Amino acid sequence: MPLKKLEKLTQAANTYKTILNAMEEWVVIVDHQAKIFFINRPYARFLGVKAEDVMGKKVTDVIENTRMHITVQTGQAERLSFQKILGSNMIANRFPIIEQGEVIGAVGTVIFHDTHEWKQINSHIKALLAEHDFHRQKSLTADKVETGANFHLNDIIGDSQVMKSLSSKVTQVASGDVTVLIRGESGTGKELYAHAIHQLSDRAEFPFIKVNCAAIPENLLESELFGYEEGAFTGAKKGGKAGKFQLANGGTLFLDEIGDLPLLMQAKLLRVLQDREVESVGGTRSTPLNIRLITATHRPLESLIESGDFREDLYYRINVVAIDLPPLRERRDDIAKLADFFLQKLSRRTGRRAPKLTVQALTAMLAYNWPGNIRELENVMEAAFYTSHDRKIPLSLLPPQLAQNGTSIQENAIQPNLAQPNASSLKEQLNQVERNIIKTVLIECGDNRTKVAKQLGISKSTLYEKLDKHGIS
Repeated sequence: MPLKKLEKLTQAANTYKTILNAMEEWVVIVDHQAKIFFINRPYARFLGVKAEDVMGKKVTDVIENTRMHITVQTGQAERLSFQKILGSNMIANRFPIIEQGEVIGAVGTVIFHDTHEWKQINSHIKALLAEHDFHRQKSLTADKVETGANFHLNDIIGDSQVMKSLSSKVTQVASGDVTVLIRGESGTGKELYAHAIHQLSDRAEFPFIKVNCAAIPENLLESELFGYEEGAFTGAKKGGKAGKFQLANGGTLFLDEIGDLPLLMQAKLLRVLQDREVESVGGTRSTPLNIRLITATHRPLESLIESGDFREDLYYRINVVAIDLPPLRERRDDIAKLADFFLQKLSRRTGRRAPKLTVQALTAMLAYNWPGNIRELENVMEAAFYTSHDRKIPLSLLPPQLAQNGTSIQENAIQPNLAQPNASSLKEQLNQVERNIIKTVLIECGDNRTKVAKQLGISKSTLYEKLDKHGIS
């Protein structure tokens, strides 16, 4: 090893020697030959040696089951590695010391002195997080009546123009008592908007009851929705059971996936909505209803009407005000913010610092069409969060179909020079990438705007907004 590099290692060790000796963690530093260069007093005390006596000795001769020499050879860090020393199972970290691209040594730390200590600390951290979450939730709900609605309009992430318009419409609609049909592809957040409408309405302090029409077996739907009297059928609970309509009285009933409701139940639902009263299965008396109805579907109800699978009269009853949620591919400006939201959410849940997306990864995400919408984005971010290292999410950690799609479009686009020292802001870079992608696709489609919109997976109106935004004629 060059003398200059040895001097640098010596200077660094001397600078921090007092601190390293004061630490409870055990620390050892080796040189490029895996010989002990420094070992702090707590570690030497445990090994039963004097620190000055083991200086210059091979680390393999001093520390049992060590892998420090391997770290020097490979230059690869090893995190949270089990190591048995003097009969105790310990957890250690090992990191190479690199100077100008050359490994000049390595540093190792024993962060938990036995697995019991690790389990104790792990339980302690979990208890602290649980206590924090409890007090936070308690402070948030101290003056709030528990109704079943958990999300507010502010919980919906998005700064794009389409989302701002949508929020404005929801605010206007929520204040009335009008029946609302929320439409959108799977994963666009239809349930969140149902919660938000209830929270903004005059019924906010009354129950919010949700039913997934696709998740309940057909033979149980009637009793689940309308309730039943004691003895109404074999297996009926003693005293009967209130249905979702009765439970929602005074508040809001949210029927999700109403397009999957069987025809027989559609007829019964229509009757309840027309008469504003409900009769339990096996009952003889009707109960007056005072509810607001919100429904949602990802299915094309008009096509279902044509095929005879959905009643036209029920369609007009529930489709008083329609709220159409855009797919994620039509609100790409929100992808970066949504991704960061999910990463921060995971960070709060786990106590681990949230990693950051590289520009290449985010560019690929902007180019992807997201058939699973926000739910797919959340799943991708969760996978990347748990597999990321060094607090970065590179392109390689994204699913193959997403990364390949993004790479394909990027290769055809005129790329901004991200390596310039005076590079513009991330938002400006992403705008430039989007502009280049649109220009490339325009050329490929012979300036056919309909084909361009189809290839990009956006509506023509969204395409024209983006052309105007980027000054593309």
